[in-house]
Amino acid sequence: MEAHELVTEMKLLERRLTLYEEKFGVLSEDFYAALMSGKLADYDVYDESRADFSRCKGTYETLGRRKESYRKQLEGRELSSQRI
Repeated sequence: MEAHELVTEMKLLERRLTLYEEKFGVLSEDFYAALMSGKLADYDVYDESRADFSRCKGTYETLGRRKESYRKQLEGRELSSQRI
C-alpha cells in the first residue's frame, strides 16, 4: 500500500475510533489499555459490549499497523518527494 493510501485509510480508521470514543467516553488508547489489562472483563459477558469491544480493538490495532507501515515507507525519503 502506498503512503497516500495509508493516510486515507488511517483517517478512516481514526473516524471510526472517534465514534467509539464518543460511545465509551474514553480515548482509544485508554480503552485499549484497559481492555488488554483485563479491566473490562466484567463487561465481556454482554454480547453487545463484546462485539463493540472486539471491533474497537481491531480498529485500534489496524490503525497501529498502518501507522507503522506509513513510518517505514517514509524512512529515508524526503517529504518533498511525497505526493502532496
